[in-house]
Amino acid sequence: MANTKHSVVIVGGGTAGITVAASLRRRAPRNLDIAIVEPASSHYYQPAWTLVGGGVYPLEKTRRAEASLVPSGVTLIVDAAKEFRPDDNAVLLESGDVVTYDYLVACPGLILDWDRIDGLPAALGKNGVCSNYSADYAEYTWSCIQTLKSGSKALFTQPLMPFKCPGAPQKIAYLTADYLRRKGLLKSCDVQFFTATPGIFGVPYFAKALTRVAKRYGMGVNVSHNLVAVDAGSRKATFEIVSEERKGERVTQDFDMLHVTPPQSAPDFVKSSPLANEAGWIDVDQNTMRHTKYANVFALGDAASSPNSKTAAAIRKQAPVVVRNILRSMDGQALDPGYDGYASCPLTTARGKVIMAEFVYGGKVTPTLPLNPGKERWVNWWIKVTGLPLMYWHYMLKGREWFPGHNTKWSGDDTK
Repeated sequence: MANTKHSVVIVGGGTAGITVAASLRRRAPRNLDIAIVEPASSHYYQPAWTLVGGGVYPLEKTRRAEASLVPSGVTLIVDAAKEFRPDDNAVLLESGDVVTYDYLVACPGLILDWDRIDGLPAALGKNGVCSNYSADYAEYTWSCIQTLKSGSKALFTQPLMPFKCPGAPQKIAYLTADYLRRKGLLKSCDVQFFTATPGIFGVPYFAKALTRVAKRYGMGVNVSHNLVAVDAGSRKATFEIVSEERKGERVTQDFDMLHVTPPQSAPDFVKSSPLANEAGWIDVDQNTMRHTKYANVFALGDAASSPNSKTAAAIRKQAPVVVRNILRSMDGQALDPGYDGYASCPLTTARGKVIMAEFVYGGKVTPTLPLNPGKERWVNWWIKVTGLPLMYWHYMLKGREWFPGHNTKWSGDDTK
């Protein structure tokens, strides 16, 4: 067992961890000792997995070697965190080593709880059961789409919140419906979206636009339906109704294709740690991203308690705030409450069409471009397929922070 010390320890080498490390390296004194704890050898641009599942983006383009993304001068500890010990300014690693810190940045991401759906782990990757939430299965989604024929039934599921990229469960439903339309099969197929939430999308402005998209495709939208079991052999999916008037009632649907978005939660070592709130998330101030109890601990990304939509775009706005506040804390200055809950969901509604949903806390719509944000646009498709991946690899993960501001004063509603 070894003990090491670093000025800043970042737990998690995903989007949040690499972005914070790169930004700190650009803005902090060069002698600041930074380490990232990350066991994975590969780093994925996960927002493109919807496109992989839709047959328009190669999986290999979403992957880079983790070590190649770690900024120069930052130590990569290839290990996994096992236990947070904030009272000792320490993290216990799976290897038994202990790393201590002056400042901790906790961004370990989420875990996919496949086993919370009965029968799902054994069903994935065969018999029409697929998911874009894993690199292991995203390509199989495209295979499933291509096997649909006249009379086929395709189901798309969404669990209870929170989970990452809340738009993804219906993005692939629209790409599938658009594929069927192009093949002349849509009217003879049954496409159904089942969501455990009470509406199609959490922001009412965009929910109205998406309701129109679903109607255009003839897609059924079934709210308050939570997937609880999959029988791959007989191709049946069982849903439990979570609305009060029918709570606990179960319905079973046949399928030819079943795209599953699994329930998600913070890693177990987070849930059991002193950093977690009652719901199991790392308890932070939603504007400064500093822990509510431990002044030298910051968190961002999917495992943080801030009530924003869990997207890469949210991390893009959170990371500069975390970096500024670490440096301000080091200098004894007041923290910057600069994160306003911004998130973005580029909602693919067809091949070549995207609604760019941008919003902050409270569901307020805050577009970046001076365009009606409720409209499907080709330029948004280009941003999704080409612009955002380039920005991710060559700008965001390099610690560059400047981006056009989102319009917090926008108040229009012209999607009708």
